[in-house]
Amino acid sequence: MENTTNRLSKKELRQIWKRWGFTHLSSMSYEKLQAHAWAYSYLPFVEKYYKNDPEKKKRLLLRHSMFYNTEPQTGQLINGIVASLEEEIAIGGDVPEEMPVNIKTTLMGPLAGIGDSIIQGIIVPILLSIGMGLAAGGNALGPVFYILSYGVIGVLISYLAFMNGYKLGVNAIDVIIGENAKRITDAFNILGVMVVGGLAASNIALITKLKIPMGEEVQALQDVLDGIFPKVLPLAMVLIAWYLLTSKQMTATKVILVLTVISAIGVVLGVF
Repeated sequence: MENTTNRLSKKELRQIWKRWGFTHLSSMSYEKLQAHAWAYSYLPFVEKYYKNDPEKKKRLLLRHSMFYNTEPQTGQLINGIVASLEEEIAIGGDVPEEMPVNIKTTLMGPLAGIGDSIIQGIIVPILLSIGMGLAAGGNALGPVFYILSYGVIGVLISYLAFMNGYKLGVNAIDVIIGENAKRITDAFNILGVMVVGGLAASNIALITKLKIPMGEEVQALQDVLDGIFPKVLPLAMVLIAWYLLTSKQMTATKVILVLTVISAIGVVLGVF
């Protein structure tokens, strides 16, 4: 009876969250990826529940040393669910030791898709656009704003995901797998594409200096393009970058170099 009341305290939960949240990419290998941080985050856990049981301690660390890879911030939801399951195992609940591993294997893919759509597709582009807008005017707060805002938002998402995962336990699975996960991912992907499109139109400055004859007069080609399709040249550069990244499998560095060369040649020839 005494053992069933020996639940994880808020401080101990925050310790598990903090250890994985701030070390998930600090020790990686192709075989394990983020698994090392999982084992590290559960060292206080095993000291609490299995201090005098080396065999159970060994089994827990082994099952959390298996391959694992997901989006770090939203992926904390999985860590919260697993923490609740491991707690039930430790206090003698009816949870098999294989379940935490199965949960991690099942959820790390869907959470990676949802998390990348939210973090990389929406939050990062928005914060970068604000930071670049400040920096473009010579304001040193541009990079400072991005660093601080992402630091706060990323940590907040990570913490809330972990605590809600722990609170919901396995009930959270119904929300993030199957058709629900696909709907959530599709929705965030569409929103992310809209955000990137808006940012590209607002931040990419590309106009042509060419002029074309219009009867007896000469008119700027840029005015004609704006009348047909505003921002068509920035869109063209985005599509070129997308084509090089997806179809040609170029790295981001090579794509930047290609776009730089195109821009330089255009300026020399008087096109841009």
